[in-house]
Amino acid sequence: MEQTPRAPSFRSVSIVVLALFFLLTLSVASLADPDRWKREWPKTEFAKHSVDFKEILSGGPPKDGIRSIDHPTFVTIPEVKNLADTEPVIGLVIDGDARAYPLGVLTRHEIVNDTVGGIPVTVTYCPLCNSGIVFDRRLDGKVLNFGTTGKLRSSDLVMYDRQTESWWQQFLGTAIVGELTGKSLEIIPSRLESFANFCARAPAGKVLDSRGYGYNTYAFYDTRPRPYRFFTGELPKGIEPMVRVVAIGNEAWSLPLLRRKGVITKGDLVISWKAGQNSALDSPEIASGRDVGNVVVQRGGKDIVHDVTFAFVFHVFRPQGVIHTQ
Repeated sequence: MEQTPRAPSFRSVSIVVLALFFLLTLSVASLADPDRWKREWPKTEFAKHSVDFKEILSGGPPKDGIRSIDHPTFVTIPEVKNLADTEPVIGLVIDGDARAYPLGVLTRHEIVNDTVGGIPVTVTYCPLCNSGIVFDRRLDGKVLNFGTTGKLRSSDLVMYDRQTESWWQQFLGTAIVGELTGKSLEIIPSRLESFANFCARAPAGKVLDSRGYGYNTYAFYDTRPRPYRFFTGELPKGIEPMVRVVAIGNEAWSLPLLRRKGVITKGDLVISWKAGQNSALDSPEIASGRDVGNVVVQRGGKDIVHDVTFAFVFHVFRPQGVIHTQ
C-alpha cells in the first residue's frame, strides 16, 4: 500500500499557504456557458462537439492562464544542479534524441511544445489526473501547437490547438469541441521515471531547464480520499479512486498489485516496478515526496504506450475497461 504522507515541516509552511490559495482559487469553478465561451473563443466552432458541454468546467484560469512552454530550453545532465535523483521526469527518446521533462516544471505549465528526433511533439501532464502523455503534433499534413483552455472535463486537462482552436481531451488525445472534433493524435511511448533512471538509460540526454521549480502546488493531493470537486463522475468500485494504476488500452493494473509482484506478464507484455521515484503530488517539496516507484511497460522488449494515472481517471475515460487488483 502507498504510505501515509508526512506532515509538512516549518520550512514548508509558505509553500502550503500557496497551495491552499491555489485550491481556493480552483473552488470557484463554474458550469459550462458556451455563449460566454464564444466571447473568449471567437475562432472555435462550437457547433461541432462530441461531448455534452455540461461536462466541461472552468478550472479557474482563463485561456492560456496556465502558460505552455513553446520555446523550451535544455541543459545537459552534468549541468543539472537542482534535481534530486528520485525526482520524477517524463523521459522521451526518439531516434536517439533523449529528453527529460521534470514534473516540477510540468505541474506549473502542463504543456511543452517541442521537436524531438525530428518529430514535432507536445509533452503534456495533467496534475489532477497524474497523466503524462506525449503526442505527435502532426495531423493531416499540418503541425499543431497546443495551449491550455483553462477548462477541465472529469478533472482532466482540456487542451486546444492554436491553428483551429479546437479543444482536446488530454487523456484520450481526441478533439471534443471545434473544427477537428473526432480527430485523434498519435501517442508516442514515454516513461514517467526518476531523474536517475533517465540518466542511466540516456547519459547524453538533455533536460528541460527546471531552475526555480521543484515545489508542488498540489500538496498532498494524491493521498486525498477522492479527487477535487471538479470530478463529478462515477467513482470506480473495488479500488480507491486515488490509487495509481498502469493503464494500457482498456486494461489497467493497480500500482499496489505491481509493487507486490515486481513484474507482471501477459503474453509478451511485461510490466515492471522498481523503487526510487518521488510522487510529484505529495510533499510541498517534490524531492521529499513519498516513493511511488518507477514503472516500465514493454512488449517484445520495446517500450509501448501506457499511462500511470489514478483509478478514477481510467474508470471514467475507459468505462468498459478492467482494473486488475489481484
